[in-house]
Amino acid sequence: MASLQSSAISFSSSLGRFSTTRTMLPQKPRNYKLPVVESKIREIFMPALSSTMTEGKIVSWVKSEGDVLSKGESVVVVESDKADMDVETFYDGILAVIVVNEGETALVGAPIGLLAETEDEIAEAKAKAKGQSGGSSSGSESTPEPQSPVGVSSDEPKKIVATPNAKKLAKQHKIDINKVNGTGPFGRITSEDVEKAAGITPAPSKSISPPPAAATAAAPAVGTPAKAAPVSLPEIPGSTVVPFTTMQVAVSKNMMESLSVPTFRVGYPVITDALDDLYLKVKKKGVTMTALLAKAAAMALAQHPVVNSSCKDGKSFTYNSSINISVAVAINGGLITPVLQDADKLDLYLLSQKWKELVEKARAKQLQPHEYNSGTFTLSNLGMFGVDRFDAILPPGQGAIMAVGASKPTPVANADGFFSVKNKMLVNVTADHRVVYGADLAAFLQTFSKIIENPDSLTM
Repeated sequence: MASLQSSAISFSSSLGRFSTTRTMLPQKPRNYKLPVVESKIREIFMPALSSTMTEGKIVSWVKSEGDVLSKGESVVVVESDKADMDVETFYDGILAVIVVNEGETALVGAPIGLLAETEDEIAEAKAKAKGQSGGSSSGSESTPEPQSPVGVSSDEPKKIVATPNAKKLAKQHKIDINKVNGTGPFGRITSEDVEKAAGITPAPSKSISPPPAAATAAAPAVGTPAKAAPVSLPEIPGSTVVPFTTMQVAVSKNMMESLSVPTFRVGYPVITDALDDLYLKVKKKGVTMTALLAKAAAMALAQHPVVNSSCKDGKSFTYNSSINISVAVAINGGLITPVLQDADKLDLYLLSQKWKELVEKARAKQLQPHEYNSGTFTLSNLGMFGVDRFDAILPPGQGAIMAVGASKPTPVANADGFFSVKNKMLVNVTADHRVVYGADLAAFLQTFSKIIENPDSLTM
């Protein structure tokens, strides 16, 4: 007990000495600032679900306004250019406002909803959304005054939110994007805002075009011939205009990119009697003809890697270490190419099982990006529809695509001149001539034909 008392006394005396010493030193007044608790109203943005996606369509909202959300919970289903995917929230909170409704589209990065931290902030979030939508749609006012984005005071640093194209234009025209006033949703800076800041005035579209005779007469007076304006075709009475789906927009964009690639085509006849016999044996085990053709193509590509390569910059080859066979599948409203990854390494039965799973996911629009954008070679088979031959369009980023026609009984002469009837199909390969040459493609097709005519190696 005595020791405890002595230690207590010693501790208190030391405090006293420390306190006395502190009072002898000059003290500077300190200003303590209490932390300012600010409301957190976060924006839910349209995500980029694939490398080619520029806008998305809201399929359905899993949650409703007022629902409490947990981090990692699915909030909305978005239709990208290839599939429907669940979008999760990165924060806990309350879904205060739905900005983009079901069936509507939004650019990648645009806000589609507002997330409040507490119930007290829901009204503030709704006012913010209403104020922004009202400010952006008030185009009928004669002299609209520039306004700062809602929720950003003049003494706080302004958060710059701009579209990717707006940032690109600002860099091209050397415009300080921090000084550009955004007129898009929630103060977002658009391409038009940057062009306005750069002094670029878009040419007004004229609703009444000049008579053809006047336009023809004015043409010789121009020193430099102008680019041909897009022709406005007359509408057919009773016709209906149907806008593209997001998938059809992506297909259209890819087809336009394909036109910039120098391609050539090589056809080759293949005898399929042995393959047809093998198919009758393995069909009972769930193996499809698509799996057989994909496996044969993968084995041929393993011997001819240049056909599995690609040219992405116009200056170099890209030799792919994996052989991933994309197979074109027609689905409702578009076309998609699920990918059989490492098709040369998988056995035939596992490959066929994997293909069935991919087709089911494709038709349900549940493919993940790596399941449709990682192909190195594409196979398109219209033979099942009785088509005997056709040309396929090369997908962007690949070196070749094979078009497979139907196998049909055909008279064939042997070396001695005797005729017999055999099943024969025509395959036609479209290739990028920058990386694949005629001799390369011919050698690949010879190897593919030997595998098809002697298909025992497919089951090994």
